[in-house]
Amino acid sequence: MIQQTLHLYQRAYRGLSPSVWLLAGVMLINRCGTMVLPFMTLYLTQHLHYSVTDTGIVMATFGAGAFVGTFLGGRLVDRFSFYYVQLLSLLFGGIALLTLQLVVNFYALCGSVFIFTLFGDAFRPANQVAIAHYSDPETRTRAFSLNRLAINLGWAIGGGLGGWLASINYSLIFWTDGLTCIVAGIVLWFFLPVPERSKRSTNVAQSSINAPINPDLTGTSPYRDTLFVGFVICSALYFMVFMHFFTIVPLFFKKVLQLNERLIGGLMSLNGLLIVAVEMALVYSLEQQNRSKISLITRGVTLVAVAFILLTIPSWPAQLGLDTVGVMLPGLGIALLYILFATFSEMLVMPFLQSFTVERSSPATRGQYLALYAMGGALAQTAAPAFGSFMIARVGFSTHWLVLAGISIMTASGFWWLGKRLERSAEPMVFAEP
Repeated sequence: MIQQTLHLYQRAYRGLSPSVWLLAGVMLINRCGTMVLPFMTLYLTQHLHYSVTDTGIVMATFGAGAFVGTFLGGRLVDRFSFYYVQLLSLLFGGIALLTLQLVVNFYALCGSVFIFTLFGDAFRPANQVAIAHYSDPETRTRAFSLNRLAINLGWAIGGGLGGWLASINYSLIFWTDGLTCIVAGIVLWFFLPVPERSKRSTNVAQSSINAPINPDLTGTSPYRDTLFVGFVICSALYFMVFMHFFTIVPLFFKKVLQLNERLIGGLMSLNGLLIVAVEMALVYSLEQQNRSKISLITRGVTLVAVAFILLTIPSWPAQLGLDTVGVMLPGLGIALLYILFATFSEMLVMPFLQSFTVERSSPATRGQYLALYAMGGALAQTAAPAFGSFMIARVGFSTHWLVLAGISIMTASGFWWLGKRLERSAEPMVFAEP
């Protein structure tokens, strides 16, 4: 069994170019230092003593910066090439992180967070274009999978290390996160070959080779694809709910479940480790069964509803008129169950959201479809902390978790309806190779 699994992973990653492996290594270095975001709510409330409402506003600027940064990154890639956008994003993003710890004024902090995420998220479209450039059509999907594996492995390492460092001094997480960005940029600078052709010429060449399978989709704007617009809205709602994992949930673990920073960091690491260990095999198995992507997404969204319902367990004794929580799960047990359900939700939803987006488009409109999908995620990243802090300040954690569960069930229903519409739709639906 173990040998068969090893052979499966060997076949999955065979034939990838050295540049693709280097990009994954750069991503791993960068993500190993990703520890400011999951501990930012604790830093703002525990260290700088901001209110939950003000903390939510600061966290919302993360999403606003991500939205603008993603948009500008895509435009800059078209103009200056992905190589330089990646390099400058890593270097300037690292410098912005190092200086962020020195800012304590509320408005200056909002501006600094916006600038940091603007630089940091310009990296996303440049990195995806780079992976496409250094891979061929036969290995492109596997190249993206390798990159996602690096992201989650780095997240697992960074989450655990971040909890340990935050328990010593919050400044250490800013130093580590900033320096790993700079180191990743230096590695990219010295070892990744500068592309000989611009992205624009590469796209033109590939468009002539990879002609769209369905000519009716050529030049179709995603904004006129009503089913896809509905898909993006449902995706954004899911992202808005799931983003609480990184923003409000760590604060709940600290204030309500009474977990320390080291335990919180360990739980964040568990999320990444589970994805590294399970996701590739799970996705491969589901693809071999020819399961509908929309049906898998629907089930995954339902799981996140269960995850947030579990977070209401600490409020049950009061609601049931009990004087003790002895019959209830301990705080760590609740947190573990939440992590498990949320992580399996992520594994069922995230890979198939992006693959559905790619397959819905043609090569001529792929960038537009992916851009609209990414902008929906960035808007959700902006809305999640603001909405979460507003609700918690007025109705408390437990009611807010039930609201999120309700939104998740509504979103799952939306995906189910879209799946039925796609089955009955008279328009051709051709899935092209990414």
